[in-house]
Amino acid sequence: MSHSDRQLARRPSIAVIGDARITPGSRHEALAHAIGCGLVDAGYRLVTGGMGGVMEAAHRGARDSANWFDGAGIGILPGTNPGQANPYVDIAIPTGSDHGRNLVVAQSEAVIAIGGGAGTLSEIAFAWIHRRLIIALRCDGWSERLADQRIDGRIRYKDIPEDRVYGANSADEAITLLAHWLPKYTMHHRRIA
Repeated sequence: MSHSDRQLARRPSIAVIGDARITPGSRHEALAHAIGCGLVDAGYRLVTGGMGGVMEAAHRGARDSANWFDGAGIGILPGTNPGQANPYVDIAIPTGSDHGRNLVVAQSEAVIAIGGGAGTLSEIAFAWIHRRLIIALRCDGWSERLADQRIDGRIRYKDIPEDRVYGANSADEAITLLAHWLPKYTMHHRRIA
């Protein structure tokens, strides 16, 4: 297999971000689980901050996919101990960078936000700066506040005049938006100009 064939076969990595603490049985938990499962069902790889809450529910969903494979879920951890990853993470990557790991999570090819506080807000901002596709669930927190909004006035894609944080009401809608928009979001941040 040539290098270009391997590159074409690579699974896109999609970050799921949101509240680190959620109520069991909550809408946030159900959305995260359904999105994690839906991503792996659709052939994507899941990336999270590797901890609890939305992150754990998304990894549990990925594991529940009929298409799950070892390595489907990557956790980018804030600390230095891979053992701090939730039990559903396939690959734990400790960074030792605390909140700085949010920049790494936001480098995924797209970001799906579910609720969230200041940490989620930072990941959304990093994803916006780095020209990533962002989908936000309308379910409280920063994801609802930023759904269907532009983060600032910069023109990230001249050929996508409707560029914004795309709002979704359900996991299915988020996966549909991802499939539609991801092929158009191909540029990457080079440096501060």
